[in-house]
Amino acid sequence: MTSTAEAIGFWLLAPIAVLAALGLLFARKAVHAALGMAVVMCILGVFYIMEKADFLGVVQVFVYTGAVMMLFLFVLMLVGVDSADSIVETIRGQRWAAFLLVIGLAGLLVFSIGQAVVDQQAVQAGMDKLVASNAETGNVTGLAELIFGQYVWIFEVTSALLITAALGAMVLAHRERLSPRITQAEWAARRVRENKNVAGLPAPGVYARHNAVDTPALLPDGTPSDLSVSRVLVARNQVATADGFKDVERHIEREIEEGRSK
Repeated sequence: MTSTAEAIGFWLLAPIAVLAALGLLFARKAVHAALGMAVVMCILGVFYIMEKADFLGVVQVFVYTGAVMMLFLFVLMLVGVDSADSIVETIRGQRWAAFLLVIGLAGLLVFSIGQAVVDQQAVQAGMDKLVASNAETGNVTGLAELIFGQYVWIFEVTSALLITAALGAMVLAHRERLSPRITQAEWAARRVRENKNVAGLPAPGVYARHNAVDTPALLPDGTPSDLSVSRVLVARNQVATADGFKDVERHIEREIEEGRSK
């Protein structure tokens, strides 16, 4: 039977998990969606620990939240995802196909849950078996015996599904190149022919107060250069404002005046 502490913990954390899952679906920024998914993973780990599956709960938090989701966040922050990317369909008709599959899966889940019958004796027997297995061989050994023994076929099928999902994500994220890739030497030759940015674009943070990618470089007259900041940061409105460069501009103007006076 469910204890009082377990029931209270479930009713406190389950709404948070549902809200985080909805944030994953409706968040406008990919980073916010990944953070919502990390919250869901952490709460699932707490649920596993509450069900006396200590090893599974710790692995859930460390592996999925600490490694996989953080890797997603780093990739999103380094590569950058524009909101316009979600409008482009790499495979024609994939949105309608996904919508139909979601409707079918939802109907299957509702039908299956509606036909489910809870046998309290079977639940109690399963809990007794889990407690006995943990007492004899430990949680890790008992879990390994179940996964690679009794449920090895289901485990292999799940592994195949995960690999298929990973390959499907790679296919959906693939973009066909419409023109050949331009090498660095060709870019340099093109800048020389056009006599535009021959020395290359200024790096962010050059001659600025902070050496960061969101800090525009300062030109010789002290004004910030718009070409030194990535267009992704400009689209996200994450570029440092020019207010922070007023002190630098005053310093440069003062040095110029002192040079003229000398």
